Formats: sequence, C-alpha cells, structure tokens
Amino acid sequence: MLHFLLGFVALFVVWPVRAAERHFDFSGARLNQEPRGFRSTVSGEGKPGEWKVVEDESHPSLAPPDVALPVTTRHQVLAQLSREATGEHFPLFIFEDQSFDDFTLTTKFKTVSGSVEQMAGVAFRIQDEKNYYIARASALGKNFRFYKFVNGGHTDPIGPTIEIRTNFWHELTIECVGNRIRCFLDGKQAMPDITDTTFTEGKVGFWTKSDSVSYFGDTRIVYRPKEALAALLVRKMLERYPRLLGLRVYGTTEQKRDLHVIASDNNQDLGRPASEVEKDVVARGVVYCGRGKKETLLTLPLHDRNGETIAAVRVVLRPYPGQTEQAALARATPIVKEMERRVHSARDLSQ
Repeated sequence: MLHFLLGFVALFVVWPVRAAERHFDFSGARLNQEPRGFRSTVSGEGKPGEWKVVEDESHPSLAPPDVALPVTTRHQVLAQLSREATGEHFPLFIFEDQSFDDFTLTTKFKTVSGSVEQMAGVAFRIQDEKNYYIARASALGKNFRFYKFVNGGHTDPIGPTIEIRTNFWHELTIECVGNRIRCFLDGKQAMPDITDTTFTEGKVGFWTKSDSVSYFGDTRIVYRPKEALAALLVRKMLERYPRLLGLRVYGTTEQKRDLHVIASDNNQDLGRPASEVEKDVVARGVVYCGRGKKETLLTLPLHDRNGETIAAVRVVLRPYPGQTEQAALARATPIVKEMERRVHSARDLSQ
C-alpha cells in the first residue's frame, strides 16, 4: 500500500566522518606500576611480561646517530622488564579500551638489553593472543620485519636488513587503511605497501620477544571512529547515488527502545523521535510517499534476513519533470534493497 504526504520540506547537509585521536605519554602513570587501560598477556610460550612505567634519562628528541646532544631529560616511559629467555616467548601489552580499523599509530621505542633477543614492536588489529599483525625491530638481528600470527603460528617475516641501535630512541609508525598496511621506521617507509585482508580491525598493543628489555615512549593513534552499520550504510548510499538529497534510518537500540533516528546524513537528526509515519511503516510494512517544493520523500520498510520489518528508511530524491510516485518508488526501492543485503538483524544496525 502506497500512502501520500504533501507539503513536507527539509534541508539536508552531508557530514564527513572526522578523525579522532588517542595519546599515551605515560607521564601521568605511577612509577613502577602498569598504566591503566592495558592488559599484560603473552603470545606463544612462557609467562606474561613485566610491564611497568619507569624513568628514563634520554635525549628529548630523535637525532641522527652522528649528532651529539649534551642536554638530557628524565621522563616516564613504558618498560618491558621480564628476562624470560624462552624462544617463542612474546610478551604483549594490549590496550583494552578500544578497537581500531583504519588508523595511524606512531610511537618511540628503545631496545635496552637482552642476550637471546633485543626486539621491540607494535602488535595491531589484535583479535586475541594468537591472531594479530606485528611490526617489530631487532637490534641483534639488525632488521625490521612485518608478519602475522594466525591461530598461534606466524607467517614468514618480510622487511629489510637495517641497523637498529641499542639504547637509542627510534620512531615506529604503522598506517592501516582498509586492507593496506604501511610501516615506517624513523620517518621513512621501511618496506613496500602490504595488502592483507586477514584482520580488518582489532586492538593495538606493545610487543617484545624472549628476554628483550625494551622501552616505549610517547604514542599517538589517529583513527577513524568506528561507524555503526546504519551510519555506514547511509554514507555508502549517499556516495553511490549522487542524486540522493538525503537519507535517514529510524530504528531502536538497546539504550533506547522507542523508534528514533539512528543514522542520518544530518548529524543533528540523530536521536530524534519517529513520527507516526515511520511508526506505521515499521508496524505495518507500508510505504509513504510525499512531495516537497524541490524533493520527493519516500519512507520504506527495511527488513532483516527473515523478512521482518526492523526499521524505516526515509529517502529524499531530486525529482525529474513528470516523475510519478510509482517512478519515485522504483528509484528508492533498490537503495533500500541494497541496504538490506548487509543487515541480518535489528541489532546489526547499531553495531
């Protein structure tokens, strides 16, 4: 059944997904304690590492190896102090508060000592202790390597032979965008771009091997905030269908059971209660069509994989001369159908 609404006019503004940032400088943590927000664990064999905040006397910034800087400062850094010499012993210190998909992480590290190994690195897109990517540097091995752990086993390392000075601060940057991974050492890309689809998101953490005593300094993560599926679908549909003037999804969440806007091209719409139109669309699975001065508005049901109506989608179209309501519906329906192919349940929309 097709219902009609007249005289509705709305203004829509497309808003971008802005980057966010997290910064760990360890200066506010207690000395000889683990900083908050992290979990100490181990990948491979042996016991978890011993991670503590310590004071380090170092040059205040990175400098070329042949430049002598007489001024030193004392500042707090994260240290892995365990000296367990087991070969397949990989202490992990995972930041538990958040997962990341696309991000750029920059940290400073210093290998201090170790008889079997002197390694320091960053694990990323961590699923658990047996599944993650790793980029690490080895002072004893004189190399910088990337590889991945899958179900506890790791792939063959790739990366260059390069001098890693002991007791010298180096800078490591990891950039992940979709399936592309880039690794930088001391400001230079250390190996060609890596393409891998094994892990699309996950946590990040600091990593060492065997009896390596290593320090980590200031760390910054610039990332794209994770989008709920409903928000992602709205953004993708607007990109794919340039004649769309607006798109809005009405649904429910665990925090708010009443029907409301859960995704929109206009950020100010979020949380707005549904009108009787959207409630009727969800309750009876009907379609409403309306006309504004310069737009055609359709509100359609969105179904889960079982065919149940779980949300309402408001589609705002730029009309063409002589366009009928049936023609507008024919334009809007494929958009909603494409969205439905990504949705299994109502819960999916808010995750």
